[in-house]
Amino acid sequence: MDEASLAAGELVYAVGDIHGRADLLADLLARIAEDAGRSPVAEKRTLVFLGDYVDRGSDSRGVVDMLISGLPLGFDARFLKGNHEAILLDFLEDASKLPQWRANGADATLRSYGVDVAGLDRSGAPADAWRQAFIAALPNAHRRFYQNLELVAVCGDYLFVHAGVRPGVHLEAQDPEDLIWIRGPFLASDAPFGKVVVHGHTPGAEPELRANRIGIDTGAYFTNRLTALRLEGGSRRFLHT
Repeated sequence: MDEASLAAGELVYAVGDIHGRADLLADLLARIAEDAGRSPVAEKRTLVFLGDYVDRGSDSRGVVDMLISGLPLGFDARFLKGNHEAILLDFLEDASKLPQWRANGADATLRSYGVDVAGLDRSGAPADAWRQAFIAALPNAHRRFYQNLELVAVCGDYLFVHAGVRPGVHLEAQDPEDLIWIRGPFLASDAPFGKVVVHGHTPGAEPELRANRIGIDTGAYFTNRLTALRLEGGSRRFLHT
């Protein structure tokens, strides 16, 4: 859909996977605010965050604080659920998910909330002790933020999602697991999806721009490069840290 576009007067910035890099998020938001200031005709300005706010990087708490109360003025915001938020939410309900979460970078997130990860490790604490420590440290506003994350957002001819969609399945019938986890079948497909799918989840050195999808996860945690896709009318361009 090379002709994909937004309605007149609409400006959208989609932000890729942040993974605890509050420093990069602050930098990118400043760049977005400056860039948007040069588009006076845009009456509707929207920030779409594609998920994976937490894990790996050192300041997941700071990222969520910024998303809740530190965004540039004059923007609507849509917050999508990534697979890392899904694991975090699973752990809040079921302590047995701890090994899966730790394998995906939970320790950095827990430390950012003040949980004594080293002490829990040294004492051989059971998984539920980790869960209770996290619950005690997690601000109510953050828990609500995680619980209220959306799976998809639509603006004009674009569909925003964390991981992707299942080829051959109508957009209205997608499995939530695919929306936050899928890779192979989605990434390999050249079929049209009905809308251009803007996604994160699968990192690359550069954004991946295809006729049916645009991938904007540039591996912020390990590359220091957080990417936003700017959409206005029929134009597309990227902003990076």
